[in-house]
Amino acid sequence: MMEIRFNRFIKLGVMLLVASLLIGCASTNGPEQVNDPLESVNRGVFTFNEQVDIYAVGPLSRGWVAITTDGMRTGVTNFYRNLAAPGHALNAALQGKWGQAGEVSGRFVVNSTIGLLGLFDPAASMGLNTDREDFGQTLGVWGVEQGPYLVLPLLGSSSTRDVARYPVDWYTDALVWLALDSATLGAFTALYVINTRARFEQQVQMQRDAPDPYAFSRSAYLQRRQSLVYDGNPPLDEDPYSDFFDELEGDN
Repeated sequence: MMEIRFNRFIKLGVMLLVASLLIGCASTNGPEQVNDPLESVNRGVFTFNEQVDIYAVGPLSRGWVAITTDGMRTGVTNFYRNLAAPGHALNAALQGKWGQAGEVSGRFVVNSTIGLLGLFDPAASMGLNTDREDFGQTLGVWGVEQGPYLVLPLLGSSSTRDVARYPVDWYTDALVWLALDSATLGAFTALYVINTRARFEQQVQMQRDAPDPYAFSRSAYLQRRQSLVYDGNPPLDEDPYSDFFDELEGDN
């Protein structure tokens, strides 16, 4: 059951832009007791992000879907995931998951060569590990508490712990080192944002249909991050949306 919930929340994680922010120090009581002292500010940022999506990112992503095929978009997704693999391998190693780190590294080599720079995913047929670890998860495994919930401009849901993952994951992404200049990097980043947003159209609409989209997004994020830190088997916590999420089992 927790594996199903883990996969479900993976779908809900939408990242809109690349940036870096400073980490703060704070404690948390866990997702069952939402730690959101900045809720009024967070709701304002959430509304801003929603407007950006409604008037810019959303329409661009739907246009992208109109002029591309499922296969093309899958290839783009594979390409970006492959470039992020070195960072995933590093974080797996930092968490002491040496076998996983080796498999992810193997995936990177196979997909970067046989898979034509990652456009294809032959490593999947070889059964190589597809798990993705970021620095926020690493801090969680090390015992750093989640801290207050945050909503970042354009990036969306985060926390005072998870915000530290952006600079680390940024500099361990091969794209940053392969891009010839800032204009090229910006173009690749824009394509990543649009292609990623296109994958989550249904989930975005589901969030907007919730009685309280902000609370829905917060709950989904906190449970997802908790699940990631515990590798899909976090402690069972009470959540106001848990029954609703159970009804989405068919989406998997």
